[in-house]
Amino acid sequence: MTKLVHAIYSGGVLRPLEPLEGIPENSEVEIAVEVPCLQPDLERLFGTLPREDADEMKRIVEEEFERVDQGEW
Repeated sequence: MTKLVHAIYSGGVLRPLEPLEGIPENSEVEIAVEVPCLQPDLERLFGTLPREDADEMKRIVEEEFERVDQGEW
């Protein structure tokens, strides 16, 4: 039987958010863990770099990476 179960990891233990029906107590089960994306943490950083610094970084990246070295081809 395969069942998707959402759980909270706390104190080294996975705790299901809903009852696990049909599984006898003390049964050994196999678990695949999927860690949520860290996108919310990245969104917190949005806007922390001053606009002038961001523009300067963009200019440098475009200047350095848009060059083509014919000798590398």
